[in-house]
Amino acid sequence: MTQGEQRREEPSAGGDWQQDVLRELGGGAGGSRSGAGTGDGRGAAPVRPGEPTLRLVHPAPARPAATASQAAAGPSGDEPGRHEAPGGPASPAPLPGSRAAGELAPERPATPSVPARDPRLPASPAPDSAPTLDPRLLLALGRPLHGDSVTRRTGRALRKLTSSVTQDVAEQTRIARELQQPVTTGRVVAVTSIRGGVGKSTVSALLGRTLNHYRHDPVLTLEADTALGTLPVRMGAEAVRWTCADLAPILHPSMRLTDVTGYLVPVSDGGWLLPASRGQVGPPLDMTSYRKVTLALRRYFAVTVADCETLPGEVARTAMDTAHARVVVAPTTAEGVGATRQVLDWLARLPHSALATTVVALVSNTPDTLLDDRTAAGHLKDAGVTVVAVPYDRHLAGGGPIRTDLLAHATRQAVLRLAAEVMGRAVRVR
Repeated sequence: MTQGEQRREEPSAGGDWQQDVLRELGGGAGGSRSGAGTGDGRGAAPVRPGEPTLRLVHPAPARPAATASQAAAGPSGDEPGRHEAPGGPASPAPLPGSRAAGELAPERPATPSVPARDPRLPASPAPDSAPTLDPRLLLALGRPLHGDSVTRRTGRALRKLTSSVTQDVAEQTRIARELQQPVTTGRVVAVTSIRGGVGKSTVSALLGRTLNHYRHDPVLTLEADTALGTLPVRMGAEAVRWTCADLAPILHPSMRLTDVTGYLVPVSDGGWLLPASRGQVGPPLDMTSYRKVTLALRRYFAVTVADCETLPGEVARTAMDTAHARVVVAPTTAEGVGATRQVLDWLARLPHSALATTVVALVSNTPDTLLDDRTAAGHLKDAGVTVVAVPYDRHLAGGGPIRTDLLAHATRQAVLRLAAEVMGRAVRVR
């Protein structure tokens, strides 16, 4: 027997678990093959000529030092810890993967360091951008109409030539001063209605654009109605990405205005938009998310116009209770005016003076209105609010993105008056 065979028969000191792994990898099963004994008394598979020796990649971990009794006894407990070969004592076999004296340890690849995540960034991946309208529907819209007919525009131009413009200039100056009043903190204007389809989102878009046109500080139009609202379409947004619910867990006090606007939709003629959905039916916006978003964004925007859900929704009631000014959109119908009067009576019963900061927008959605405008406005004024009538407009009735240059003259004047009334009440609230 050669000296190499003697070394293969000798057990490896402290490497029993490695011999088991090598035996399994080599195809040995439970010591069925004959060979030199290991420390546990089971046979190990012999090394065949020409067969590559299996070696572990990493060296064996250090084992605790054996006690005196363990050193005296072998692995089985009844034989010496070292075997004497017939030719004399033999040195213990080296451990698989062990290095000779003076051999340098191989360099392990350095573990890449993971940078700490910015708490202002969202933990989940960014949502995909979604178009506000299908491209085929955009083509089907066709060319938008002007709010005034050609005959009406011609007649108004002729009347300007013969009338004095002094009174008109004075009125425009007064409205501009109302809209440009400075604010100490961000003001929130809540817009709601008693049911959908009466022009709530249209009024919100008109208010947001008007305030942004006259003010020099940033203005935000926020959609708090997830029921597939039309505010992004009316504001002219081609696609939306981040929603109000997505932004609620991201907002952080250390964020700057440039950080916040990265999650918003820029409006073509100025201002910013925060939608409530990506054009899909989803869960409604909860009250906690709405309050967190509006309170946080007041630090960055002078005025926030919130297009709320219809009453008596939870978010709508919360918005009406916490806003600095309120707009209730009412259709020019008998049932619409009657239900709006009930809402005004509810606002009068709130703990604070909510009715004093409320304006009613009486909207005509058809040119053939059966209800008399003056009678409807008088019924609402009896509750103690200001009523602004927004007349029928062909451009608004056609749907699609709103172009302020195509609005009828009477519509522009009504929206300016509505915005001035709302801003005057919002500024007076401390």
